[in-house]
Amino acid sequence: MAVKNTFCYPSAFCGHSIYAVEWIPEQTPRGIVQIVHGIAEHIGRYEEVAQFLCSHGFLVCGEDHLGHGLTVEDGKYGFFAPKNGWNMVVQDIHALLQQQRHAYPSLPYFLLGHSMGSFLVRTYLIQYPGVVSGAILSGTGQESSKLVALGKSLASLECKRLGVHGVSPLISSLSLGGYNRKFHPNRTTADWISSDPSEVDRYLSDPLCQYPITASLFRDMMGGLQWIGNPKALSKMDKHTPVYFFSGDHDPVGGMGKGVKKVVQLFRQAGCTDVTLHLYPGGRHEMFHEVNKQEVLIHLLHWLEAHV
Repeated sequence: MAVKNTFCYPSAFCGHSIYAVEWIPEQTPRGIVQIVHGIAEHIGRYEEVAQFLCSHGFLVCGEDHLGHGLTVEDGKYGFFAPKNGWNMVVQDIHALLQQQRHAYPSLPYFLLGHSMGSFLVRTYLIQYPGVVSGAILSGTGQESSKLVALGKSLASLECKRLGVHGVSPLISSLSLGGYNRKFHPNRTTADWISSDPSEVDRYLSDPLCQYPITASLFRDMMGGLQWIGNPKALSKMDKHTPVYFFSGDHDPVGGMGKGVKKVVQLFRQAGCTDVTLHLYPGGRHEMFHEVNKQEVLIHLLHWLEAHV
């Protein structure tokens, strides 16, 4: 059983602290996996993933982003910062990486990002090329540049109308609500995340997942998506960093597989030399919470072992 430690460290958003967790394996670690969680969730949802990787010798760590999980002390859920929120979260991810690297300077280091976390990891690969030994991208995607620009403009307008802490029902309906409509008739509001009803119910009963997202966070995320979809930005990545993509082929965030393939193609066009894609038939957005999650974990382990 892994030893679990919790701690806090200063955020790039002045005056805020970031809640973080590390799971340390019983044996001497052979590598580190830092998990970057998605929107409207928290690092605690990756306990099973962390325990599995620890049982195979990997130290696992992760943090709750600004406006998420146990990082929230002011009640402002679903909110990064008044401005420059996206880059602040990337800086917070980097700060945790630096701490772990200082403690374990010789170990291979991997970033694993899910959904919005995958967008943040893709941003990290551009801003900090060559820093990590590899990247794992779960539930990623990339809408067209026109649609992303439209989304950013709409979110910016809603910020002006509602304020940076305002919640826009219109944006929520067009984004997360739109994903769920693809599985009509719906049993719940979150059918899109998994085909396993028990996992959907567990998500819906989690108080650290049930809050609306602010218009400013959507604005920040759309700005991030604009940048990571730009070939000029992608050219800054280290071409030799291995990248593992996996997703369900019924994941609406990844365009039912098409959007994931688009991102893979963007990476290859940028010159990346070690890119792997695994699409799971029938899988929805959260493959770590799907009916075949053990298979997903084993495939992840095999990829890690091939790149340690």
